[in-house]
Amino acid sequence: MSKGFDKYASEYDAWFLENRNVLDSEIRLVASTLKDAGRILSVGCGSGLFEMMLRKDYDICVDDGVEPSHAMAEIAVKRGMNVTVATAEEFNYPENKYDTILFNGCPGYISDLGLVIKKVYKALRPGGRIILIDVPKESSYGILYNLAKALGTWNHPLLKDTYPVNPYPIELVNVANWRTTAEKVDLLKANGFTDLKFKQTLTTHPIYSDNTPEDPSEGYQSGDYVAITAFK
Repeated sequence: MSKGFDKYASEYDAWFLENRNVLDSEIRLVASTLKDAGRILSVGCGSGLFEMMLRKDYDICVDDGVEPSHAMAEIAVKRGMNVTVATAEEFNYPENKYDTILFNGCPGYISDLGLVIKKVYKALRPGGRIILIDVPKESSYGILYNLAKALGTWNHPLLKDTYPVNPYPIELVNVANWRTTAEKVDLLKANGFTDLKFKQTLTTHPIYSDNTPEDPSEGYQSGDYVAITAFK
């Protein structure tokens, strides 16, 4: 998992707060996957912004987190979380401690996702779940992000009038490696997970995604933010 977020901790929160309807849509999606989730570990918890909102607005408590960025972890601790500073690959997942291990927005920043999924399967309690939530490579946002990454900037004629007013910071785009939904499904199945379920949000074009908050829907074919839940 990238440690590059140390430089951009403030930009990360600022982007979400400037795109409040996108944030609301995403938090609704995350909350919908955490019904009857038991004890939850949030890997790549960042600044703890989502966890703070889950606690405040949905009465969902995510007390424990893992985050490689010291700067982000410090903010999450101030927001009430217990955070271990480590990458998803390096973290020693305690066995039989958690019912749900959540990866919200971070799979694209994990280099060896297969290794992480393997570790999570071993660590989860029987019947536990893993939740992978991020931007699919094949989605509208995924294609835009990869084009911006290839060009090294949002300020290019090929991207003119194709992206939101407040796009995701190019510094964070540049260090990401998004995967297709099919790639993530294959990794989950290869490591023993079954009963996969899908939910999605941000189903309009990215230009319009911040116009109004959106409730999640079943599936993955039209969403720019997709949650895959799989069970041990």
